[in-house]
Amino acid sequence: MAFRTEKDTLGDIQVPADKWWGAQTQRSTENFKIGTETMPREITDAFTVLKEACAAANADLGNMESEKADMIQAVCQELREAKHYDHFPLVVWQTGSGTQSNMNMNEVVAFRSNEKFRSSGAETSIHPNDDVNKSQSSNDTFPTAMHIAALQEVHDRLLPALKQLKTTLRLKAEQFDDVIKIGRTHLQDATPLTLGQEMSGWVHMLEKSEEMIQQSSEQLRHLAIGGTAVGTGINAHPEFGKRTADHISRITGVTFHSSENKFHALTSHDEIVYAHGALKALAADLMKISNDVRWLASGPRSGIGEITIPANEPGSSIMPGKVNPTQSEALTMVAVQVMGNDAAIGFAASQGNFELNVFKPVIIYNFLQSVRLLADSMLSFDEKCAAGIEVNEEIIEKHVRNSLMLVTALNPHIGYEKAAEIAKTAFADNSTLKETAVKLGYLTEEQFDEYIDLEKMVRPKA
Repeated sequence: MAFRTEKDTLGDIQVPADKWWGAQTQRSTENFKIGTETMPREITDAFTVLKEACAAANADLGNMESEKADMIQAVCQELREAKHYDHFPLVVWQTGSGTQSNMNMNEVVAFRSNEKFRSSGAETSIHPNDDVNKSQSSNDTFPTAMHIAALQEVHDRLLPALKQLKTTLRLKAEQFDDVIKIGRTHLQDATPLTLGQEMSGWVHMLEKSEEMIQQSSEQLRHLAIGGTAVGTGINAHPEFGKRTADHISRITGVTFHSSENKFHALTSHDEIVYAHGALKALAADLMKISNDVRWLASGPRSGIGEITIPANEPGSSIMPGKVNPTQSEALTMVAVQVMGNDAAIGFAASQGNFELNVFKPVIIYNFLQSVRLLADSMLSFDEKCAAGIEVNEEIIEKHVRNSLMLVTALNPHIGYEKAAEIAKTAFADNSTLKETAVKLGYLTEEQFDEYIDLEKMVRPKA
């Protein structure tokens, strides 16, 4: 492999000749050989937006020559569009401020800019710190990139997937609105409801999660940029933060604002904690929905078996013909991971010391992983499972007719004590509720048929 010599304030270092990064990036690759988790590409893309916006703001304020500002912006656009991710090798487990990822971007933009200047014959050169990082610090750029990436991924990736699954389940709820089945509480028989009513609860879970995610993600619109090193804005124009936020909004088409208190923006990540809390709430709902689906589809002959789900692949390497609820299993595993991510994010966010939180990379890594996993698993569950849910009407009818909890409808007519006696006696004698009620002399057959009306039980009227 060919190398070239780069230098920083610590001296010379060898860098692969075909890479655009510089000395500080190279040092990071050598000093942090930890794990396989690289900085998310969404953060790289967010940094290209940020550096483009910063160059534009500096030009607006007369702090940078137009030739330099134009080149930085052009290179950032090229990086974002061409996806040159092989020039961004750094792992998550690095300095907690994300300094090395900020410098990785500064070095790549400077290197590529200088290549372009040389090829055009221009004598202008770009410095990674003095130009690409002008008016900035890693302490305000990395949290800004965090918010840009987080908000965009929530809106562009997560919410569309959630909406798709919600739509499928709503259509299923409408389709099965008249299918009366037995309800279950505490894993025991309860009073009946329709399958559509049961599924409507799932739909409303997703609706509420959607509302909470939208509401909490609004906090991510506030950006740390302009705070520089400790929040005072040293070495930046007083209008730099606002100007940059305006340019970020222009580039992304998403509204962002410069945080009103940069001291908060550098040292606290409560906004991401809050937004991820809504993701955890979604994970909890998805855990419940996917568990309900696999319980209701259990069997095919020794389980509940009230619904069927698509058979996507063989379920066992030893048991021929076995089919498992694999999409439910994948979705529940994602839910577990998201809950673990939430714990990590909350703990990391609690570790801000004085003017800076130094757990930023792990916070955003876990946040973006949660978004990606939730979105992907919902799309998979929707396509490979939810869309194919069908009813086993024979089993549903059998379960609802055999349930002792239909006796609940007799409470207003004969009282709780007598109704309980009917249920217990029927269970002990292995007889029907109707047979037992008549045998005990509490009701006639005609009265029993009048009172045990499934339609009235699932849609009671005053």
